[in-house]
Amino acid sequence: MQPDIHPAYGPVVFRDQAAGYSFLTRSTLVSRAGDRTVEWEDGNVYPVIDVEISSASHPFYTGNMRVVDTAGRVERFRRRYERGGSR
Repeated sequence: MQPDIHPAYGPVVFRDQAAGYSFLTRSTLVSRAGDRTVEWEDGNVYPVIDVEISSASHPFYTGNMRVVDTAGRVERFRRRYERGGSR
């Protein structure tokens, strides 16, 4: 590896805004504000990166899938195309 070309790799806290869930991991990402930090459970202070969706709030991982109104879509389709052949 060439020296001084790789980004710094260190501990970062990712905080899920939707679920109120945080996890500590290592990353090359840095906080955009630069000064945003959080005190973690171990007493150390780490930079924090806020994310909108993580495995704690994503419907695929939580099993809380959104119900799609397929009946409404089918009815709209039928109303639109049952008027006649020409448009």
